[in-house]
Amino acid sequence: MGIYRYPVIRPRRLRRTQGIRDLVSQSRLSIEALVQPVFVDEGISGDRVAIESMPDQYRYSVEGVVKFVGELLEAGIKSILVFGVPSEKDPMAKRAYNNEGPVQRALRNIRREYGDEVLIATDVCVCSYTDHGHCGIIVKKGSGYVVDNDESIKILSRIAVSHAEAGADIVAPSAMMDGQVGAIREALDSEGFSDIAIMSYSAKYASSLYGPFRLAASSKPQFGDRRGYQMDPRNSWEALKEVEMDIAEGADIVMVKPGLWYLDIVRLIKDNFPEIPLAVYSVSGEYLMIKAAAMSGYISENQAILEALTAIKRAGADIIITYYAYKIPELLGR
Repeated sequence: MGIYRYPVIRPRRLRRTQGIRDLVSQSRLSIEALVQPVFVDEGISGDRVAIESMPDQYRYSVEGVVKFVGELLEAGIKSILVFGVPSEKDPMAKRAYNNEGPVQRALRNIRREYGDEVLIATDVCVCSYTDHGHCGIIVKKGSGYVVDNDESIKILSRIAVSHAEAGADIVAPSAMMDGQVGAIREALDSEGFSDIAIMSYSAKYASSLYGPFRLAASSKPQFGDRRGYQMDPRNSWEALKEVEMDIAEGADIVMVKPGLWYLDIVRLIKDNFPEIPLAVYSVSGEYLMIKAAAMSGYISENQAILEALTAIKRAGADIIITYYAYKIPELLGR
């Protein structure tokens, strides 16, 4: 009696050509779901200045940012996340909600030139605008200083309204203050901006990967750190609590930040809250690690970009905020 032999299983049949691989791919990057961070610095002359901590990234003037947005639109990237870098700082972040602040002026310029062609989200925080560099208002307590949560959300609400007035489609509170989403939702609604969406930095971890950004946005804390309000990297289930709270307060989109080192958190949130859009911010440290490794000659930058962003997509992201957004259409042959 002969021995029955099972046929050899050949998964490689579906890997044989690029066309077959594309046909059966399970995770696909979409340029429509990419968001390009944009720094607007009202203190520079000319169109832009290079960001020393982030090669090939720039801070743009209030006027120069219009040209860059045009280049993004031409490439196929239609969504931006705007950060402001003021020429003046103070303890109460007054420039952050001033109608003539860098973000407000930039938004009006962009809207005047491109109308609704571009989707504009704005970062709502005070770290770049305060002279102490923290994400909330500082008050003296005992021999030291603490962030006053409830006073901070009042300022954040004013910032959000001023951004909506200037033309934002989405406001994105990133300060990790308790109750910030609810306060901003109430402020927007009371001022007639009930149609403006909120994308909350719901699970924002106190990460080592923010260093290049803090130099780019001039937002480094002048004392202490942000571990008192940003999440502890050792915690995972706490992220579900933060997301649930933000959804209850009116968040339309939730976010995980950083990306690559927190893919387990991305998957956890997507599995538990599949109904809400999930954004993931691939932060400046992730960008710089790929850039530095590529500059060493040991890896392909283009391949690493696509692999990293595909990992974020595969983990469950609906939206990816990345400094490489401008480059993706070319890499995808769009």
